[in-house]
Amino acid sequence: MATPSGAQNKAVAPKKTRLLFLLDASGSMQAKWEESNRWQVAKTMLAKMADSLDSYGNLEIALRVYGHQFTVAQKNCKDSKLEVPFAPKNAKAIKQKLQAITPKGNTPITYSLQQSANDFPPGDNTRNVIIIITDGVESCGGDPCATSIALQKKRIFLKPFIIGLGDDPEYVKAFSCMGQFYSASDISTFRKVLDNVISIALKKTTVSVQLTDEAGKPVETNVNMTFVNNVTDQPEYNYVHHMDANGKPDALEIDALLSYDLVVNTLPSVTLRNLDIKPGQNNVFKVKAPQGSLFLQQLAPTAYGRVDALIRPKGNTALLQPQPFPSKVKYLAGSYEVELLTLPRIREQISIKQGQTTVLNFPAPGIMSITQALAGFGSLYVLEADGSQRWIHNLPETSSKINLPLQPGRYRLVFKMKNATSLFTDVKDFTIKSNQTTSLKLFN
Repeated sequence: MATPSGAQNKAVAPKKTRLLFLLDASGSMQAKWEESNRWQVAKTMLAKMADSLDSYGNLEIALRVYGHQFTVAQKNCKDSKLEVPFAPKNAKAIKQKLQAITPKGNTPITYSLQQSANDFPPGDNTRNVIIIITDGVESCGGDPCATSIALQKKRIFLKPFIIGLGDDPEYVKAFSCMGQFYSASDISTFRKVLDNVISIALKKTTVSVQLTDEAGKPVETNVNMTFVNNVTDQPEYNYVHHMDANGKPDALEIDALLSYDLVVNTLPSVTLRNLDIKPGQNNVFKVKAPQGSLFLQQLAPTAYGRVDALIRPKGNTALLQPQPFPSKVKYLAGSYEVELLTLPRIREQISIKQGQTTVLNFPAPGIMSITQALAGFGSLYVLEADGSQRWIHNLPETSSKINLPLQPGRYRLVFKMKNATSLFTDVKDFTIKSNQTTSLKLFN
């Protein structure tokens, strides 16, 4: 099945829905069910449903049947056939075929699912839907759950519907992992379930997202949101959040036959997993996403040229993003560690608050200037208040001639010429002040 147009969300022609009925005609369908038997009930209701679907535009239906060509004794696990291919308004063909079928064989659900992948004609703007009607679980040793998920991941069809006839405790375990399972323990329930499934498959469904502040008020907007298919892990829709003048978010149309995680792409992002979407109505989801801003302020050009800062959530070593000076960026409200890529680096703990701007800057650097071009080995240290030293930089080995911008503070330079012994190591302490040049002369 083609990838939805969610990447652009452009107005396109309405999608054609292709609805495949996968019908159990195994021997057990002859079992008595109230005043009739399961097969008579299933084929009668399916015939009526096909009639009603003929009135829908942009819809094609088809019928695949399994368990009807060979007896149980023949143990044929490939007893599955597309009896009526897809076509518009083909209720008559389906009704005629149902009258000609007699249940008799096994229940090869897995094989039938595999074969159904070839039943859907190619097409980019289609929704491929399967409705499985069965009175028994897999009888041929296959794995219908794994097969269903694999075909969903390949986008062959959307999440299937499975209707289990009768009251079998094995149904939930066997079918819930395949798709949306419904139990029809009696004929009345079967009728309601079938109507409901068709309604879900064909009705319009929308989602509205409220982005709230810390108090739960829906005040945030203009944030990209991604609806991720949590079966394929691929994005289905991208929307930038919008609210109207009354604070009401847009109602976004999505396909209710997919399973979604909602990712709100704030910094850092917020994910709402396994959206509980009610088909055929507008679903409202609240996501707590209070934001404030970090303004990295640079009052004037400096000798550094461009300066970036590394932003991390407090207590998390993973980098959230680099942010350049000067710039203003929104983040989720919370505590952050900001590392300014000055020399030496400056580390700050900041707090971002809802609707507020936190300002951060750095002192203008001074310049350490060495005019001698000596080959050797030099290291630069910051002198801490407690008298300790912390390495921050190595000089080039080919030449000590350098103009190096440094933050204001106290420093130590340790240098030895290339061919000298350790005894001839020069150590110089010096001070850097903003917008001033400190000149050093080695071995003097």
